[in-house]
Amino acid sequence: MPDPNGFLRYNRRLPARRPVPVRITDWREVYPPAGEWLIREQATRCMDCGIPFCHDGCPLGNRIPDWNDLVRTGNWDAAVESLHATNNFPEFTGRLCPAPCEAACVLGIGGGQSVTIKQVEVEIADAAVARGGLRPRPVPAPTGRSVAVVGSGPAGLAAAQQLARAGHAVTVYERDDALGGLLRYGIPDFKLEKQHIDRRLAQLAAEGVQFRTGVTVGVDVTAEQLRAEHDAVLLACGALQGRDTLETPGRPLRGVHQAMTHLVAANRVVAAAAADGRPALAVLPDGTPIDAAGRHVVIIGGGDTAADCLGVAHRQGAAGVHQLDLYPEPPHDRDAARDPWPTWPWVLRNYPAHEEGGDRVFAVAVQEFVDDGTGQVRAVRIAEVTVEKRDGRRSVTVLPGSERELPADLVLLAIGFEGTEEQPLLAQFGVTRNARGAVDTRPDWQTGADGVFVAGDMHRGASLIVWAIAEGRAAAAAIHAYLDGVGTLPAPVDPARQPLAAR
Repeated sequence: MPDPNGFLRYNRRLPARRPVPVRITDWREVYPPAGEWLIREQATRCMDCGIPFCHDGCPLGNRIPDWNDLVRTGNWDAAVESLHATNNFPEFTGRLCPAPCEAACVLGIGGGQSVTIKQVEVEIADAAVARGGLRPRPVPAPTGRSVAVVGSGPAGLAAAQQLARAGHAVTVYERDDALGGLLRYGIPDFKLEKQHIDRRLAQLAAEGVQFRTGVTVGVDVTAEQLRAEHDAVLLACGALQGRDTLETPGRPLRGVHQAMTHLVAANRVVAAAAADGRPALAVLPDGTPIDAAGRHVVIIGGGDTAADCLGVAHRQGAAGVHQLDLYPEPPHDRDAARDPWPTWPWVLRNYPAHEEGGDRVFAVAVQEFVDDGTGQVRAVRIAEVTVEKRDGRRSVTVLPGSERELPADLVLLAIGFEGTEEQPLLAQFGVTRNARGAVDTRPDWQTGADGVFVAGDMHRGASLIVWAIAEGRAAAAAIHAYLDGVGTLPAPVDPARQPLAAR
């Protein structure tokens, strides 16, 4: 039985982040490991509620009260088993997920302090490595059926592991030179060191998953070839089509880039330095510099990607950084009238990168990227705005006389994504994108093409890592059934499932 008074005896506490002056000199993770007693104390705050709404906040259906109590009592091996029962990669989610489970924690009602679920999760995941590594799970007798997974992000890898453990032969196709999808080159190391990915990939390989990197399906391998070689295909290519602002004057200037272009270039430099120890400036594939060193950087956008760009700019040695947000500054506390518990609240979120420097500017919009006379951006002209939504459409009004310039040698567009990229494999499989740029599914996760399934951001649009893993697990269950596999695999969500929301 859990400690019924734990939340009364202990306040919410997180481990201290590494000091700012130290961490901006390297690319290591911001958070050091927490001490065992701190984590056991925080796990003790979980009440094992009669109706644990944290289950509904998390699409994976993680058994949060169960593993909290196992940590409280020091039963780490059982906690590891309980956590992995619903989540293939808790070391990823524990580092990267914004934790909708915590927003749904009963202790958060009325502005209370929710359990540090995310921190407990990552400590359990790290304990699995420390207490014997990520041991491969014995694979049953082969079924003789084969599945192709296109894309090696969290959705594709989760599906691959589930299917391999059911006895199917699984091959993962990745167009990049290394596996992991956005986890590899889109997420900076200060949030996720790549050793965590490599450990999981080794586990999957030991369980029989085959990997083919540098293969663009639809170009290097055709859809027809995949269909001939495999009994089913899962598309898990993500949603990498970045939203742009092509109508803004000056958009074609040099120095204005999509945020993801900058993050990928920076991650490649870090990966190369880790491999051979040679630091280098971040450049585009054609050699164009996209490094923030010594530059005045303007980041347009207020979400996770923008914060990632901010942290990268600090570590590259930017001369100064402004982060622009179209919307007004959010409140510090949940507005129950707007976002009632247990829904995900609109509140001001301060990421570790924000305490490292830079200026946040709210309720502004870029009116022009200003030319220095040579085709290079030298500034952005911004204006204060108000934003209203009418009939589902956003209306932006500029406040007259509020325009001003900010210096800018490098501008990064972190304003969201428009769905999966248009690519040859879609036409070859006979699959089309919907109005949101995503790929629709039937109730059994199949696309309009029989035997071709889709999961993750490619189906949902850019979303959270927990949703990607949940959809990968659910799609694997559907593929297993399609292949007449013995028994059933867990399916935590269906294609129509949405996050908790007020009706």
